[in-house]
Amino acid sequence: MHTNPTSPLLQLQNLQISYGGIQAVKGIDLDLWAGELVCLIGANGAGKTTTLNAIAGVLPIAGGDILYAGDRMNSVPAHKRLRKGIALVPEGRGIFTRLTVEENLRMGAYTRNDKAGIEADLERVYTMLPRVKERLHQVAGTLSGGEQQMVAIGRALLSRPKLLLLDEPSMGLAPLVVEKIFEVVQSVAKEGVTILLVEQNANLALEFAQRGYVMESGKITLTGTGDELLANPKVREAYLGEIA
Repeated sequence: MHTNPTSPLLQLQNLQISYGGIQAVKGIDLDLWAGELVCLIGANGAGKTTTLNAIAGVLPIAGGDILYAGDRMNSVPAHKRLRKGIALVPEGRGIFTRLTVEENLRMGAYTRNDKAGIEADLERVYTMLPRVKERLHQVAGTLSGGEQQMVAIGRALLSRPKLLLLDEPSMGLAPLVVEKIFEVVQSVAKEGVTILLVEQNANLALEFAQRGYVMESGKITLTGTGDELLANPKVREAYLGEIA
């Protein structure tokens, strides 16, 4: 698979996703270029998580196309998408609560067999997430919410993603912990990993992201740079809690 620098790494073209007869995503278009950090914001039920799950191959699509590095992904199973470099950190973290932290991290590398590379990547994760290193032999279910989120991000990094899908990484976490999580997200982005971020904290997401998309009732209603959306009166009123 050869990434063409003149075309986006990820393209959603007229993407449609249905749940039991209800159309949750109604024909959206979205582009994500290699190396970008882009956020998707919107109210609960707008279709953001559904979109990420479809990109990762966890949900089937009803219409349109998902193109990744020029290849159509529509019917490619989730584990093959992971091998191609698409990793999802799901809403609610999805860690294996009965396994240790180290076992959780190693699960991220289950599609790989380059032992030396895996060990090197583990060391990289430990450097980036020192708190995770301190908890290596602890059962993951006994960690705090913030620590579990860090384990989930670390596990995704062990798959060596080219495209990282992050679903609500700050959900339910204290402000100081959220700050730390976003520092980690920024470090990952600086390493050249392309990131599509769904985040309830629109203010924070738009400050970090180069570009953003606003999703309402299954449709993209606004797009722009992070700064443009932060300055947009509609966005400020609807998502930043300000009265226009």
